[in-house]
Amino acid sequence: MADLGISESLKPLLEKHIVFFANKERTKKFYDLGISFYDERHILLGMMCVLSGIKTCSFEEVLRMILSGEDIDHSQIIENFRHYELEDEFWKMSLDEFGSSVHDPSISKLVISLFVTCADHEITEDIPEAWKPFLLSKTGNAVAFLDSMMNSVVYQNTFDNLSRFVSVQLHVKDALRNAAPENLTECECFADIDGILLHWITGRLLAEDLGAHLGQYDIPSLCEQRVKTHFGRKRQNDYEMLISAFHIESSFTETIPDGFKNIINAYQDHLYKIDHEYRRFYYCLDQLEDAEPYEKLRILIENIYTNEFLGKLLPKWNSEIMEKDALFALPLQRNFYIKYVSGSKDRVVVIISDAMRYEVGRELFDKLADNPRSQVKIEPMLSTLPSYTRLGMSALLPHRKLELSEDGKELVNRIYCIDLASREKVLQARQPLSRCVQFDEIKNKSTQDLREIFTGQQVIYVYHDQIDVRGEHTEDEVFLACEEAVKEITAFIEKIHNGVNTHHFIVTADHGFIYKRDKVQESDKIGNVSHNEIVKRRYIISYNGVQEDGVCNLNLGHLLGNDDSRMVSFPIGTSVFKTQGSGGQNYVHGGSSPEEMLVPVIDVRMERGKAETRSAQIMLVSIISKITSLITTLDFIQSEAVSDVVRTASYQICFVDEEGNLISSENKYVADSKEEDSAKRIFRLRFTFKNQEYDKDKPYYLIGKDENTGVEVFRHQVIMDLPFAGDFGFNL
Repeated sequence: MADLGISESLKPLLEKHIVFFANKERTKKFYDLGISFYDERHILLGMMCVLSGIKTCSFEEVLRMILSGEDIDHSQIIENFRHYELEDEFWKMSLDEFGSSVHDPSISKLVISLFVTCADHEITEDIPEAWKPFLLSKTGNAVAFLDSMMNSVVYQNTFDNLSRFVSVQLHVKDALRNAAPENLTECECFADIDGILLHWITGRLLAEDLGAHLGQYDIPSLCEQRVKTHFGRKRQNDYEMLISAFHIESSFTETIPDGFKNIINAYQDHLYKIDHEYRRFYYCLDQLEDAEPYEKLRILIENIYTNEFLGKLLPKWNSEIMEKDALFALPLQRNFYIKYVSGSKDRVVVIISDAMRYEVGRELFDKLADNPRSQVKIEPMLSTLPSYTRLGMSALLPHRKLELSEDGKELVNRIYCIDLASREKVLQARQPLSRCVQFDEIKNKSTQDLREIFTGQQVIYVYHDQIDVRGEHTEDEVFLACEEAVKEITAFIEKIHNGVNTHHFIVTADHGFIYKRDKVQESDKIGNVSHNEIVKRRYIISYNGVQEDGVCNLNLGHLLGNDDSRMVSFPIGTSVFKTQGSGGQNYVHGGSSPEEMLVPVIDVRMERGKAETRSAQIMLVSIISKITSLITTLDFIQSEAVSDVVRTASYQICFVDEEGNLISSENKYVADSKEEDSAKRIFRLRFTFKNQEYDKDKPYYLIGKDENTGVEVFRHQVIMDLPFAGDFGFNL
């Protein structure tokens, strides 16, 4: 030891720990940390780092390693400290770092103190009295330490486990049960906070109190804010379900206009969103492990959708569809090929997604429009009536005459179009360079195999059956199938465009559907109809028509553009005809409603050489050169609105010293605003600094990093002028 030039003051320390340094491997690891024998604290910390198995000289990293153990109060690392007489030194460093002075300290007490201090920082009212003895004096350090774990890929699960442990020890759910919810909205260190807020939101929706606020947040903005928090992200389906419930309840104010064209315009403009929100409500609800807490809300939403929306929309629709010129209000499905396909000079791929109703098509349209290499248009088309698969598929083919035979066969130019081969025969009669293929048979094919199918063809009909097949066989999965259909078709278009030199796509459907979670009651079934020629749940075809209350009749020849004198009978509302069998209790189609008859036509033209997408950028708005408080709030702005060429991006924003060490809490921000008004893209973040000594002559930095790439996007130098921080005992 004498040969190392160690000062006399450090020799007793090293002699005390001679057993540690007698081991060559431990000593080498100590030197690898870059520790010199000049400072007692660094020597002790270096020994702790070696015993913890880490390669950086950091007390915080030592503590994180201890907390990552299976049993924190029986940590092998602490046992090693005790063996080498370092345990007391560890607790002294803990006191220096966090201001912890708990009697008879333990790791579990320290963990509780860290979370209590963080909760006290984030909750805007007094924390429970029973928690206050655990408060640490250096709030900023405690908050920054937990933030670093919460936002770390390596330690995030450890953070969750510790939060769960503290929540149980402190009975967080019960302790905060009577807290004002508006004081909890910024707290994200306990999962129980989201449980409390979700309970509050559900209660307001059950009371139909749509104007309820918690501080600055209304119900939708509160849900959106919580989804961006740590534990809120894990409850995303809950929050998105409640947002949809809010919008469905808001539909009370919707009025259905007069006139068939006006109804179509209203549905195309905004009424379709109610069907969309209903679908999203059940999609999210079905993802939950436990949906029981929302059962009363589910019943309310079901009643509103069935009675207040469909109950008003369908009778009005079916009253107006009886108008003489109603069928001329928008393009007809039986004219699809002539209007949309025949004039295309480029190869066109027509994707027919069975049962993709208009609102699902709008979601697909939005996804496709996000691609900067595409030009996308959408408009509704009126399906056949009756609105079912084989007739709709036949109508989409080129034809001179579309018929339904006496025994119910769908005839296109006298050909019974029941399968892929017969459809291809009809298509090739009009366009020899054409093919019909099943989506499932080609979706996984290699690029080379796809080229062999598409090369030399002018028109390709691709039949996609995701929604209807699930609706017919596993009804309650139909909304899941809608989500999958949107993803499948989006990916398929990109794959064909890139691999098969194809730029023009048209996505449409044969029919839509009505889905309600509650099964049709016997009182909603129309009986005494079995004597008619063709009887299905949502339509009947006969010569005389059904003369019953709640039933409309239209001439089949008028609907198909031929001279057929039979009548199509269909329920005015959501009722069904009583038929044999139990199918179609939730998922039905074939009748007359916007949900069944309005199908999308999405025209997609992919282009080469368009500008690539770029991430939405953020910039500091506040003018800042000096930090004078341990809590600082700054304003930032998202420089551009998210659009087809500007994509959402996530950023991590914090303060660091000149060596890159974190000195503040770390904020995550998702730049996803689509607001064109720049003032509405300004956001505010709060930073809590570690309670430590800062050197006014050294540089410190505010930095922002792209969370996905890790690339630093801005850096602003600041002076840390905090005369009361560190050992002066400043208590936040």
